[in-house]
Amino acid sequence: MLEKIQKALTIRSSTIRELLAEALGMFILMVFGLSSVAQVVLGRGDFGQHLSINLGFGIGVTLGIHAAGGISGAHLNAAITLTHCILGNLPWRKLPAYLIGQFLGSFTAAATVFGLYYDALYNYTKGNFTVTGPTATASIFSTYPSPCVSLLGGFFTEFMATAMLLLGILIIHDEKNNAALKGTQALLTGILVLGIGLGMGMNTGYAINPSRDLPPRVFTAIAGWGMDVFTAGHYWWWVPLTAPILGSLAGVFIHKLFIDFHNQPVPESGNEKGQPVVETS
Repeated sequence: MLEKIQKALTIRSSTIRELLAEALGMFILMVFGLSSVAQVVLGRGDFGQHLSINLGFGIGVTLGIHAAGGISGAHLNAAITLTHCILGNLPWRKLPAYLIGQFLGSFTAAATVFGLYYDALYNYTKGNFTVTGPTATASIFSTYPSPCVSLLGGFFTEFMATAMLLLGILIIHDEKNNAALKGTQALLTGILVLGIGLGMGMNTGYAINPSRDLPPRVFTAIAGWGMDVFTAGHYWWWVPLTAPILGSLAGVFIHKLFIDFHNQPVPESGNEKGQPVVETS
């Protein structure tokens, strides 16, 4: 019976399997991340601090990569997926499947955390879900800039944080250089996200990922926060969509300009004594 059920449910299409993998990986990432934010905000500091949020997202990234890495490559980030398409590493025809999977996983995670903490949300806000103010809770689900940060400053923060994310990922996986040991890439990527949060999280909450920010924002608009989620912060919502894409491309360009272009394998040829040339890193 179990074999029949498995056979009936098995999906043959590689594109659909990649969509499902991205959805599950994104769901895992966001449940850990958003629930850590909810616990810090709704617990009024008694159940964690800023470090808790950074650790939550770092752990979520690590587990999400383990869940999806062998099937889709675990992009878990629309900016990374788009960059792969631009570089020719991923067929453009697969872009919609990856983005849909990421959106579904992130949106579902936001709904899950909303249900998980609904009682605490209601107690904290008295049923009045707001984007700004002393009991604002929209930031549990999506990012918003600090009051002291200008739109340009926030854009630059997201741009640089995503550039550092891509630089770190490329360094971790650079087989021609000093790549991470096999099996440690997911853990190191989680630590990389933790480091970005520790160093660049104050200004904007380090979205660094359109798939992390937009789907929960859409959910909050539906779930009771209204259209303020799109108008707050001088219409901030478009920055976590565009800045990470540009930052991702910049990170790839910087890595190629400083490392990859100059680190190609040396063609095999004999030296003056007829000995093979030693290949350098």
